[in-house]
Amino acid sequence: MSTTNPYAPQKGAVRDVDEYGGEPADRLVRLGAAILDGIVLGCMVYIPGVVVLAGAGRLGGDTPTAGNEMLVAFGGFLMLVGGVAWIWLTILLVARNGQTIAKKLVGIKVVRSDGSPASLGRIFWLRNVVNGLLGIIPLYGLIDILFIFGEQRQCLHDKIADTIVVKA
Repeated sequence: MSTTNPYAPQKGAVRDVDEYGGEPADRLVRLGAAILDGIVLGCMVYIPGVVVLAGAGRLGGDTPTAGNEMLVAFGGFLMLVGGVAWIWLTILLVARNGQTIAKKLVGIKVVRSDGSPASLGRIFWLRNVVNGLLGIIPLYGLIDILFIFGEQRQCLHDKIADTIVVKA
């Protein structure tokens, strides 16, 4: 005869859940991703324009000619196309995974501090726009960056948006 209670709740294995839904990203990886995002932006937007302007002789201060003006317009067009492509890719990746192009390459992503996905609006408005507006305050940018050395590895813009960057 069994002595177990048929009405007792089932027993299951309980596992601790990580507070942030993942392991926080390393500080140097985050810095590398920020630098890499700037390089990607430069390669997609600025380099094509500079190459065309150099080919047109406009960087040396030459007098413009009709042919050079067409090259300058073409350089501007290439910069516009690169900028639109960069914006489209960034919005697509951020909306889908909480990652920029560089964050995807280095394997990190932005999530809410409870581990749930961060929305595109939260990332855009709170992490970028509000943080950008606060950037007019002297030394804010330095203070924002220095917050990453705290125990939670959150910059000030992460705290404002209630987000954290974790390994993807």
